[in-house]
Amino acid sequence: MPLALADTVSMDPPWIESFREKLDQHHSWPTLYMFKFIVPKGKEAEVRNLFPLHTPSEKESKNGNYISLTLQMMMPSSKAVISVYQKVAAIEGIIAL
Repeated sequence: MPLALADTVSMDPPWIESFREKLDQHHSWPTLYMFKFIVPKGKEAEVRNLFPLHTPSEKESKNGNYISLTLQMMMPSSKAVISVYQKVAAIEGIIAL
């Protein structure tokens, strides 16, 4: 389920509850969950530093301005998934898919 982090910057409670419900409808916990983040070049270390136990796959954009990072992590619940998105929302310019 794609998630444009630009839409979630405020992470207001009604939005979080709606997203949690959608996650619970589409996933059986625990599950392997794929996170994909796009960051401006030079910001990829900020994402990697948030997940020191995981090694993301990385791909540079065609013009080299952005880096796509993909992580697959075993997540125990929708609450844990939302927690990840809340952590990465602090990185300026990040987009989550």
